[in-house]
Amino acid sequence: MVSDFFATQSPTLSSMPMPVWLDLAAVAVGSLSGLFYARERKLDLIGYIGLAIISGLGGGLVRDTIMQVGDVYMLKSQWPIIMCVVVGTAGFLFPTSLLTHTNILEWIDIISVGLFAAAGADKAILYRLNVPAVILMGTMTGVGGGMLRDIFLGEVPQIFKRSNWYALCAIAGSCTYYICAVPLGIDKALAALLCVLVTLLLRRISLRYNLYSPADVDLAPAVRRTARGMADAAKEVTSNELEHARQQHERKRRDRIHYGR
Repeated sequence: MVSDFFATQSPTLSSMPMPVWLDLAAVAVGSLSGLFYARERKLDLIGYIGLAIISGLGGGLVRDTIMQVGDVYMLKSQWPIIMCVVVGTAGFLFPTSLLTHTNILEWIDIISVGLFAAAGADKAILYRLNVPAVILMGTMTGVGGGMLRDIFLGEVPQIFKRSNWYALCAIAGSCTYYICAVPLGIDKALAALLCVLVTLLLRRISLRYNLYSPADVDLAPAVRRTARGMADAAKEVTSNELEHARQQHERKRRDRIHYGR
């Protein structure tokens, strides 16, 4: 049934993967985001290259491990790994040229999330996974590289911490790509661009207005207060109804006595 749905939406969908240059662009941008962390911790060349590979290819590796269909992207072609090695080496040799403006880290990081979300959702679509799985694979590809990077650096992954909609942006981007590529049948390069724009826009809005994902939420006290209030209201209504019934009964009794005389 799922296969029929995809076929009716886009007959050539299964034979039209995302353009290769977009995949490599996502890898390059993701690798670059890892270099800022390598420089901050004063790592050696292997550290730079390692973080570049983890940040650039980690999300796809997590996705492919979960999906267990088709091939593993980072092993299918030599170019993704070479791209990460080149970016990591360049960042190590020319840090002042590539990594001086640390304020662009936020931009690079969220752009890579959008690109990876599109790539992850695209592969799930090609293998005709259901809609929730497409969104999950897009999200995991978008945040997986950063998650592995934080784990290797001994930190709590950013997606698990209270943040400015980091994971929510990946979810929104994955939904955008799916809607554009399947129901609307938009060209995949344009769909990926829209995915990145939605991801970037939501992230900038959250930063501009200092909006954070909720944390330490405990609704139990509010639920108890609401339940107690509803119980008290029900008791009051019941009491009023009983009092009204008692008054009616008393009125009828007096009327019987009055007319009985």
